[in-house]
Amino acid sequence: MTFSSASRPVRVGVQIAPQHSSYGTIRDTLAELEDLGVDIAFNWDHFYPLSGEPDGLHFEGWTMLAAWAEQTSRIQFGPLVTCNSYRNPDLLADMARTVDHISAKDGAEGRLVFGIGSGWFERDYDEYGYEFGTAGQRLDALSEALPRIEARWAKLNPTPTRDIPVLIGGGGEKKTLRIVAEHADIWHSFSDVETLTRKLAVLREWTDKVGRDFSEIEISTGVAGADGTRQPALEQQLELGVTLFTLGVTGPDIDMQAVRDLVKWRDSI
Repeated sequence: MTFSSASRPVRVGVQIAPQHSSYGTIRDTLAELEDLGVDIAFNWDHFYPLSGEPDGLHFEGWTMLAAWAEQTSRIQFGPLVTCNSYRNPDLLADMARTVDHISAKDGAEGRLVFGIGSGWFERDYDEYGYEFGTAGQRLDALSEALPRIEARWAKLNPTPTRDIPVLIGGGGEKKTLRIVAEHADIWHSFSDVETLTRKLAVLREWTDKVGRDFSEIEISTGVAGADGTRQPALEQQLELGVTLFTLGVTGPDIDMQAVRDLVKWRDSI
């Protein structure tokens, strides 16, 4: 089954993992991404590394995003993804609105992409004193939080510079994809081609149920593998309707060649 998104441009995202690097290295990497023509830079919302040394260097995501907003002038940016559990939804909305305004330069709109998910990394919860609960409870909390976030954006003075695009990460077919259908401008999934095909069909069912136009949702996926092994999968995902392809990079030594390869592939389409 093919889901065409021919009217939407193909974009490249790069997630800079805020781990195992000095902030200076992260800042320089972001500058290089903008110079290379990457469309979106992401970090993540965790308190400890997700790979490598568990207690290695690590930085908090949202304060970093405020710095990124000031540093950059063209590239979009955001968390991939914010953990809904860690902040009051109204506060989170206010933070996002503020960061979006910081990023608005020379009269242009802001550039924040508001990525959010229900949370999964139990160590974050245990170490920082949040209740982990169950996956279902965390998804229910996300479902309750998003209307509050959207309502708070409408009440703030000043309001956001534009309708901040909401990216929702996750692939659960009973709850997560329903939430995507209701609220997301972008759906992000780390799925192989077979899994993505099935989940897109489920998402279409949910958009039909909630009365949403499926084509309004941009499809995003993670990119893995070296260029020679990656390109067939990229072409298959593109055929399915994926238009945002996101590659992860991490310290201590960040190799930008894979980013250059992905940008080159985007530009060849």
